[in-house]
Amino acid sequence: MFKKITVATAKSARPLLGVFREDLESKPASDVPKASRKALQAAVATPGFKADVGEVVFADDHLVVGMGDRSALDPGTARKAGAAVLKHLDRAGIDAVRCVARGDCDDLDALAEIGAAMAEGIGLANWRLAGFDGTAAKPVTSHPRLRLDWDRTPLRKAMNAGLELADSINVARTVAATPPNVCNPTWIAKEARKVARDAGLKCTVFDHKKVKELGMGGIDNVGKASDIPPCLIRLDYTPAKVAKAAKGEHLVLVGKTITYDTGGYSLKLSGGMVGMKYDMCGGAAVLGAIRAIAKAKLGVKVTALLPAAENMVSDEAYRPDDIITMYNGVTVEVTNTDAEGRLVLGDALAYACDKLKPTAIVDVATLTGGVVVALGHFSAGLFTNDDRICGAVECASQAANEKVWRLPLWEEHREFMRSPFADILNSNPKRSAHPIQGAAFLSYFVDEDVPWAHLDIAGMASPDSDPVTGAGPSGFGVRLLQRFASGMAGG
Repeated sequence: MFKKITVATAKSARPLLGVFREDLESKPASDVPKASRKALQAAVATPGFKADVGEVVFADDHLVVGMGDRSALDPGTARKAGAAVLKHLDRAGIDAVRCVARGDCDDLDALAEIGAAMAEGIGLANWRLAGFDGTAAKPVTSHPRLRLDWDRTPLRKAMNAGLELADSINVARTVAATPPNVCNPTWIAKEARKVARDAGLKCTVFDHKKVKELGMGGIDNVGKASDIPPCLIRLDYTPAKVAKAAKGEHLVLVGKTITYDTGGYSLKLSGGMVGMKYDMCGGAAVLGAIRAIAKAKLGVKVTALLPAAENMVSDEAYRPDDIITMYNGVTVEVTNTDAEGRLVLGDALAYACDKLKPTAIVDVATLTGGVVVALGHFSAGLFTNDDRICGAVECASQAANEKVWRLPLWEEHREFMRSPFADILNSNPKRSAHPIQGAAFLSYFVDEDVPWAHLDIAGMASPDSDPVTGAGPSGFGVRLLQRFASGMAGG
């Protein structure tokens, strides 16, 4: 691993050349600089080398990385290639590389996008959770610094942007991976303050007393069983200059931040409890996203809300059959204390509509197991009350290479959540339309005239494996939300 990665010139930099499958089938490509053609020929002659995405060989004095089919080249491909390159640099102890620009691309914007994605992949592959190695830990080789450079000077800015985005995604991954005996609502609030100082944000933390004063019955009831009190964390980004396209716009991001979920009195089985530290990945994504937005200096006003709580068991815990009153006065009959994320989100959404006057809201949550049944670990579920914001999220999803799939949210689903004793149920025991129930519940806390999108990332937050981020927290949503904000700013 490298302690620091920067974009800088180094005389000792090893040339890095991207090779397509088509290069194996023809004479040496004319778009490859003369100084690199020998390396290309050596790579082509390497037994077994097929130029598959992320396939890396040392050829001549170059590091050669496979980029797959030329026609399929996109930022996702570049991220995978970058991650593979990082692993080889780490193993070989190479501390400087210079990307060789092939002459077939006169579109600097397109080339910059690829370069930024490759740098991002390098940054993402360089992550590991630090601070928990003990006396029995396997030794990890750590290199002081990795320097990246590019033949074309204007593209260095793009590489810096890619590394900065990777840093924001890695903030989300670190917060998500930190064990729950450390990562609790109080710790999250401290981390949010650190991010605020680093990115020039304003951070306000509403403690448990303030949460109760505000009438946030969802956050209060979910979190009151824990010795670590719940809180609501608010981060505000105000751009130095608002983009013309974003005048009057105010984007609010809301992230479910359940730092540990036992299920409460609707207790999870032991096997179902393992990994519940990841139940705050929505909040982690929102924290990383507002950092990324601020670091990119996007010209749109953004507020992030992280309702943070532990869902525990004690004589103070809320129970099935309780009826609680939410921030906006909606009453909720509790049928399942393991459907707690929607309760804390509901308060935050209602607060946003009441106090922030948003022109768009996107919430992110590991909300239901049902969305994993429906979509697997291939896509997040998208629910929305507005076709325009749906289109904008889908556009951002495509650009970010973070897949979403729209699922229905009809009035019948909202009626399905009605309670005979309160306004609504937190979960309908009939269990049908399971992934939609969460979104239908949340819709009661968003004003009808506010464009709103709900992303259920339960299947995407912590994959078993990923070619870029590996196993564990992926930081899913950070890139998508930054792209969404960029779109609002006219980017």
